[in-house]
Amino acid sequence: MSARPLYRWHEPAFRTQYAELKERTAAAGQLLPGTTGTLTKRSPNPGGQEYWYRVYYNVPGRQSEQFVGSVHEEGAYAAMRERMALADWMQAQVIALRKLGYQVADKKMARVLVELHNRGAFAAGLVMVGTLAYIAWLNELGAKAISSSTQDIDLGRRQPLKLAVPLPFLKTFADTGLPFYAVPNMPSVGASTSVKLPGADQLRVDLLAPGATLGATVPVPEMKWHAQAVPYYDFMLADAEPAAMLAGGQCVPVRLPQPARMVWHKLYASTQRTGQREKAAKDRHQATILAAILVDDQPGALELTWRSAPTAMRKKIVPLRAALLLQLAPHPHARATIAALLR
Repeated sequence: MSARPLYRWHEPAFRTQYAELKERTAAAGQLLPGTTGTLTKRSPNPGGQEYWYRVYYNVPGRQSEQFVGSVHEEGAYAAMRERMALADWMQAQVIALRKLGYQVADKKMARVLVELHNRGAFAAGLVMVGTLAYIAWLNELGAKAISSSTQDIDLGRRQPLKLAVPLPFLKTFADTGLPFYAVPNMPSVGASTSVKLPGADQLRVDLLAPGATLGATVPVPEMKWHAQAVPYYDFMLADAEPAAMLAGGQCVPVRLPQPARMVWHKLYASTQRTGQREKAAKDRHQATILAAILVDDQPGALELTWRSAPTAMRKKIVPLRAALLLQLAPHPHARATIAALLR
């Protein structure tokens, strides 16, 4: 009996549905945070001027209001109605795509990603990395595969973000309405590089950047924060691409590393996880699935990025050859590609 394939393609009609959702979202500008909500008319003073408000849930269990305009501002009212109609349509599409096997992150992650998008962080060069980037690429490439859940949002910054005004990291997350706090680092390490929600298994957001020493802190002045250094991250984050992430009832425009660069960096990272066998195995598993997909979908991409990868990084990956060939047994073409490269 042949081994089970690592992935399957979504039906063309489903891929078209995803592409339409992504296209409309990218053109929408800022997204409405939280639920769509309802429009309510009220007057701050009895008998006084009446105003429209959008009443919605910014985060689960917490009602919020957004000022729209006076009852006489027909343009503001119509614009909000249009934005709310798009939000309802988007939610219906995300629900349908989830049922079809597309990957969808949870509502808290949606709230964070929408905040970053609305503040222009991804447009300025911030990159979503880690497991969420892998999940997003499965959707982008139109592939179905087993994906482990995560409660981490990893963000990469290759060079200073092109922001019109500073984007304070901690305040940005506080403004989501979720109770994020700065995760204290070891005294020997220095400043915090992460924020987290209370609870051992709750959402955590890490900021990462290129650096020669793993775990060292790198100042990020435009975000008034620090990032954790990761070797060869400059290679992985080069030429990041616009994409989207399905989360909650939202389709959020984000920026992702090129998938071929992710393959090689995840394989390298798996060799550096001393005492973290489960995380190393997850890195290799995700890299192998992406490699199999790319050989079929983007011929030549793996070869091109392999040739551009730093020599020291490639030397760490080559010893994985036998294990990767075993995992790629169901995909002869991908297996042959890896066999030829890792010699």
